[in-house]
Amino acid sequence: LLIMELDATDEQLDSPIVYCCGRQGTASLTPDKQEENLNPLFDTILESIPPMDLDIDAPGQLLVSCIDYNEFVGRIGIGRIERGTIRANENVTLCNYNDGKVKTNCRIVNLYQIEGLEKVLVPEAKAGDIVTFSGIEGLSIGDTVCEPTCVEPVQFVKIEEPTVEMTFSVNDSPFAGKEGKFVTSRQLRDRLYKELLRDVSLRVNDTDSADSFRVCGRGEMHLSILIETMRREGYEFQVSTPKVLYKEIDGVVHEPIERFLADVPEDMTGPVFSAMGNRKGTLVQMNAIGNRMRLEFTVPSRGLFGYKSEFLTDTKGQGIMNTIFYSYEPYKGDMQRRTTGSLVAFETGEAVTYGLFNAQGRGNLFITPGTPVYQGMVVGYTNLSDDINVNVCKTKHLTNTRSSGSDDALTLVPVSKMSLEECLEFIAEDELLEVTPKSLRIRKRILDSELRAKARAKEKAAK
Repeated sequence: LLIMELDATDEQLDSPIVYCCGRQGTASLTPDKQEENLNPLFDTILESIPPMDLDIDAPGQLLVSCIDYNEFVGRIGIGRIERGTIRANENVTLCNYNDGKVKTNCRIVNLYQIEGLEKVLVPEAKAGDIVTFSGIEGLSIGDTVCEPTCVEPVQFVKIEEPTVEMTFSVNDSPFAGKEGKFVTSRQLRDRLYKELLRDVSLRVNDTDSADSFRVCGRGEMHLSILIETMRREGYEFQVSTPKVLYKEIDGVVHEPIERFLADVPEDMTGPVFSAMGNRKGTLVQMNAIGNRMRLEFTVPSRGLFGYKSEFLTDTKGQGIMNTIFYSYEPYKGDMQRRTTGSLVAFETGEAVTYGLFNAQGRGNLFITPGTPVYQGMVVGYTNLSDDINVNVCKTKHLTNTRSSGSDDALTLVPVSKMSLEECLEFIAEDELLEVTPKSLRIRKRILDSELRAKARAKEKAAK
């Protein structure tokens, strides 16, 4: 039934069916009884799928599809051998991806094949094998490793240029250094520049401040993966709201446009059309596939910031979305990203039920009782356009006087914990996201409320 809903062809419907259980690691050709292993699946693959037509006797040729880095051996190349045989400790020629005329003579020092989860050192590998190798400096994705007697670069897809930038800076909040292992600007800078060795689409630049760095990536998800990886490694830092990289072409400001593909149930297309309209998207194509609709839009990159969570909510988890860079087009105009103000903590301390109960009347909260807060930390949002200072640390004043209902239990509205992507979508221009291995905290750039008000007044006067 699922295959029919995906509008499968008759040939696809006649294909062999294997019933598998990923949790138990078993497979069977009948749904009634599972075998003890996955051998039925592997046997079916070998019987049904024809092998690739590979020329093992031709001169060796390997396309680098991915790169890694190791402090001991340097940059590591990962790719599939297109033809022939590649051997360790033999001279090869490297064809540069960016300029096919640039050819470098070098040597593969170590050659590995992957067996299960381990890398096994091998003397040689043949066409069709996926291998990792080291010993070649300056290696990049898209490069071709060839035998010196037959140098022919393999065509490779164009690597996308960065379209989004963020500022990574040292955490300077009152809670700085309490939860992270790596907190200094030197450690942050070394980690970001180390990432350049394995991520060819990333760009890192120093700024006027020694404590902040400008990081450019292919999109919000690209940078959020980097943030989450560094967070799990023990780094503590803060990031700004994502911004797109504009270009000036013939005197006209252009912005990056992405191709947005959505596969949604037929009765859930309305919210997607509405969201794309608000984000200045343009419908390119719409096709019916079974009882689902495939929608294709072109939409500004800035319009997709944080949209994935909204998309999953609108489609009740049944939608599938993908994006890819399309082109640069003239600026589409202003886009209202956020209409709500922030609930900002008035003092440093620990949030208590009484203070949160009073604050929830002003808006929606992000935190629960017992959460440590500091002055200038965002603890929720309000439907008003302006920020509101709230005292979530305020305790009930104790007196000898009691009135009817004064000691009733206070009920707090349940809060939903925001993900990293939702936090990046939420933060405004005057806010930062504090990232630690244990916490994600949204804060104001200027923590003091009086200084923040003066800065806001000065900004309005300048306009």
